[in-house]
Amino acid sequence: MAEILSALRSLMASHSPPLHALIVPSEDYHQSEYVSDRDKRREFVSGFTGSAGLALITKDEARLWTDGRYFLQAMQQLSDQWQLMRIGEDPSVDSWISDNLPREAAIGVDPWCVSVDTAQRWERAFAKNQQKLIQTSSNLVDEVWKNQPPAETNPVIVHPLEFAGRSVAEKLKDLREKLAIERARGIIITALDEVAWLYNIRGSDVSYCPVVHAFAIVTLNSAFLYVDKRKVSSKVSSSIQENGIEVREYGAVSSDVALLASNQLDKDTGLSSGRNDVCETGTCEAEENNNDLIWVDPASCCYALFSKLDAKKMLLQQSPLALAKALKNPVELDGLRNAHIRDGAAVVQYLVWLDKQMQEIYGASGYFLEGKGASKKRFRETMKLTEVTASDKLEGFRATKEHFRGLSFPTISSVGPNAAVIHYSPQPETCAELDPDSIYLFDSGAQYLDGTTDITRTVHFGKPSEHEKACYTSDSTQVLKGHIALGNARFPNGTNGHALDILARIPLWRYGLDYRHGTGHGIGSYLNVHEGPHLISFRPQARNVPLQASMTVTDEPGYYADGNFGIRLENVLVIKEADTEFNFGDKGYLSFEHITWAPYQIKLIDLSLLTPEEIEWLNTYHSKCREILAPSMDKNELDWLKKATEPVSA
Repeated sequence: MAEILSALRSLMASHSPPLHALIVPSEDYHQSEYVSDRDKRREFVSGFTGSAGLALITKDEARLWTDGRYFLQAMQQLSDQWQLMRIGEDPSVDSWISDNLPREAAIGVDPWCVSVDTAQRWERAFAKNQQKLIQTSSNLVDEVWKNQPPAETNPVIVHPLEFAGRSVAEKLKDLREKLAIERARGIIITALDEVAWLYNIRGSDVSYCPVVHAFAIVTLNSAFLYVDKRKVSSKVSSSIQENGIEVREYGAVSSDVALLASNQLDKDTGLSSGRNDVCETGTCEAEENNNDLIWVDPASCCYALFSKLDAKKMLLQQSPLALAKALKNPVELDGLRNAHIRDGAAVVQYLVWLDKQMQEIYGASGYFLEGKGASKKRFRETMKLTEVTASDKLEGFRATKEHFRGLSFPTISSVGPNAAVIHYSPQPETCAELDPDSIYLFDSGAQYLDGTTDITRTVHFGKPSEHEKACYTSDSTQVLKGHIALGNARFPNGTNGHALDILARIPLWRYGLDYRHGTGHGIGSYLNVHEGPHLISFRPQARNVPLQASMTVTDEPGYYADGNFGIRLENVLVIKEADTEFNFGDKGYLSFEHITWAPYQIKLIDLSLLTPEEIEWLNTYHSKCREILAPSMDKNELDWLKKATEPVSA
């Protein structure tokens, strides 16, 4: 690590102009949350493996900013050459630079790896002390990364209409209508999941996310896909071109954005087959004369492409594809429901297997009974379960299901203190062995052709101490109460996720407890497991987009006792229209439909803390679990499921 920092500081000193600091973001050229191995530059320089964070290297210091999900992980992974900066508690990176670096300091960043929004915010902060953000002509990290993985060259795959639900022609027609309304003649699409969704393509360039490294440009007359052509077979190329889309090399996007800025892109290609009847009245030429803006999403477009455009002729606004993608069509919703049934069956099969293994290997009392394990000694010394071998088994159950295409994120399989690390990622060399007398939290999901899944359950296979039991059952019950409160909510149209976030926290707040992460995120249709633009969170951006019918969202409150245990429960919900007795203000009301199916462990619930309504909800949910999952179970699994979902009372 010291050698890496030394090499970077040498490049910073020899840069023209010399750099006082270098910012290394987590993001790739598309501002992705999850990136390919080649793009893990911040991880390479810092050693911190979390998905969110930002590194700052100065002549004398190295600091890493990350959010509350990763505080514990960062403390464990950062060397003493790095200082952790806690987002929300410590000064932001731009404030710290403004206050701590000299006047007229030069701060370097690769403009391909930073969004327009972020770069402009930094520039405003730096201007106070006449500091400047310098766009480096190359990525300095790449210059010192000797064993940087090669670029991915995985094939582009056409996503069939039977799963996508809407054709490319329909999506392009809708997009062009939005361009015309906003007086724009073109849009630059940089978010990988938006490119994949618009063109009905998928890939495997990023682990866990079925996307392709690609850009898109759509104008009123033309459509372009910028991708490494080695990934595109002749069959796939023909399918893409049938929709009036021209395939160009990935690197050509830079020069084509410049052509787009000067209104030369359509003229350069002579293409007009991509109109899809949006200009069927013959008024396209007149419309083009009136529409002179280029639409750019400042949150996802990189600063490098933005810099090639005329600032006076830009529409800086959220991509219209973000909301269009979030509003699932009926085919996508049915696919998500079916995917979650298969996924729920895999989770139950895993719990049945794990329950048996914990009893046979460790002498645990098991999922249903409370009793001490055999002094934490293994009954069968030749066998042991670790966080990794257990999660591998869960993946194996999922892999047997129809349409399975891999996991949707690295499985969080965590025992005892590790469960308090919110985004814990177990490694084979360092992971913990399962413990019959410790809590076990697993947060996992899968990619299926018809939907993406994400579920969290917290279980215990032994008997906690009286103190642990008081904590586990009380805290677990408060988490469950918050989980139920949000899932049962009814709310008027126009309500955002910031307003609903409190519902999941109130039961915890009553005891002076809380958690450092959002309560819910959207989820893709065989796309990214974290999908906007909406979310349920205390963060201000949760106010930006109202929740709407046919969106998906997770419900995942938690509680984490650092160094001891963690508890989280998570289901995926579909937002639907609510049938209410009244309709105040003629707004219309919304509610949630649970589509995740797996039992909650009764042993971890203090039933005396639940209201009659909450117990009724729990029994109803468990009854649906039995009914929905029974056809996928063998006799042993079904017997276990029936026992796990027996009705309870206070």
